[in-house]
Amino acid sequence: MSDNTLTTTDTKSAARVTAEAARRRTFAVISHPDAGKSTLTEALALHARVITEAGAIHGKAGRRSTVSDWMEMEKARGISITSTALQFPYRDCVINLLDTPGHADFSEDTYRVLTAVDAAVMLIDAAKGLEPQTLKLFQVCKHRGIPIITVINKWDRPGRHALELMDEIHERIGLRTTPLTWPVGIAGDFKGVMDRRKGHYIRFTRTAGGATAAPEEHIPADAAADAAGTDWETAVEESELLSMDGSDFDPDTFRTGESSPVLFTSAALNFGVNQLLDVLVELAPSPGPIVDVNGVPRPVESPFSAFVFKVQAGMDSSHRDRIAYARVCSGTFERGDVLTHAGTGKPFVTKYAQSVFGQQRSTLDDAWPGDVIGLANAAVLRPGDTLYRDVPVVYPPIPSFSPEYFSVARGTDPSKHKQFRKGIEQLDQEGVVQVLRSDRRGEQAPVFAAVGPMQFEVAQHRMATEIGSPIALESLPYQVARIVDPEDAEFMNKQVSAEVLTRSDGVMLVLFSTPWRLQGFQRDNPDIKLRSLVAAAEG
Repeated sequence: MSDNTLTTTDTKSAARVTAEAARRRTFAVISHPDAGKSTLTEALALHARVITEAGAIHGKAGRRSTVSDWMEMEKARGISITSTALQFPYRDCVINLLDTPGHADFSEDTYRVLTAVDAAVMLIDAAKGLEPQTLKLFQVCKHRGIPIITVINKWDRPGRHALELMDEIHERIGLRTTPLTWPVGIAGDFKGVMDRRKGHYIRFTRTAGGATAAPEEHIPADAAADAAGTDWETAVEESELLSMDGSDFDPDTFRTGESSPVLFTSAALNFGVNQLLDVLVELAPSPGPIVDVNGVPRPVESPFSAFVFKVQAGMDSSHRDRIAYARVCSGTFERGDVLTHAGTGKPFVTKYAQSVFGQQRSTLDDAWPGDVIGLANAAVLRPGDTLYRDVPVVYPPIPSFSPEYFSVARGTDPSKHKQFRKGIEQLDQEGVVQVLRSDRRGEQAPVFAAVGPMQFEVAQHRMATEIGSPIALESLPYQVARIVDPEDAEFMNKQVSAEVLTRSDGVMLVLFSTPWRLQGFQRDNPDIKLRSLVAAAEG
């Protein structure tokens, strides 16, 4: 009998776990910046009736920020720079929604989130179509086998033709689009949508500022022409063209990632949001077995296990604690459980488990596969760590992106030496930046390595406001990093325009000034083996 086999006495509890897992829908919203991702997140929570009024996110005086954008820098800039978990009930299901940063500089944070979800909502601006960051994130989803629901947003504004957008998605990323709703009215004149499966017309009514849920009227097909005129007739004709082209929804190709159901929305006006929630409940996969580091699937009814995909501090200015976000993979979680940290073998007590809704936190008593739990005071946890009870398991580590920007960090207040050291360690543990060190530079001059320069801004802001140890950053003239074996490190340090530093996990990296300098070195020194860092986009 294998370790994961349940005894007869466990049958009843296993059935409960399976039933609870079947109710979960855990997904991420991904997009290019400014596609309306945080606005959509807010609209979903509004339509699920867990908030009463949606907020604007543009950072203007007197305007409310969304529940998912709570950091001061997010409010000021009007963009998401950190991922956020929101859990709420809808119909008979429990929604675990993970909002992600849209900006490319925070791709690493988004990738961590994508390791913890069962589906993704790909949000596309109706005027701009597919954009670079959207393409990159699609490739990550494709590699991980994550089914994608496509949402064409901002249909209330002038934009491209709906059929043109469908063609672009198919041609550029090879994903067959199978629209479930179709717009009635061109982009900029959004009256409602045709429900292509039921054939009726869903007419939306605007509310003041889009702050409350938009009323809907469901009109039978035989009365839709009188209600919408030629716009309905155009929608019917285009829907028929889609059917002739084989673009009707197919559950099998959706699950395998070959096709994507499409919906049309205006998140700012709360148009089409109910339809998206219903599609998530009806079509998105529920949690299933997660494959461990040895390639063995762990069934959801196995003893409890979870993996940490994010560590976040600064959520509450009155408490200096850190929250580790963990995705429940199997079994039942109960607050107070003593778990095992797979990396160290040491016990981890979950007395301070919490349910997280944006910045808001509340005590969590239990959780099931697919849920995201917040573990407070989690100083020993890092992204990629596994926790388990009873039956050991280790889930695959979360790969790091290859950094392209490097800066030396120095404290500007000598009296804050202790805070400086703790703050650098905290940023490293959370994955805000990668921290590199060398004997030559010393402990007081660690090197920050990042995918994008905005990560430096976040690190600098947090060191000053949360840690109380302001830092100055000095840019370094490096653009590319490779892993180098320790025995070759001394030789590499003698090279022109190169420097060897050690990451906090012990991996030694050599930094080169340009990709051409790297190519020249490899050509002249074929016996020195340099390895690429694992990048999420590579799969």
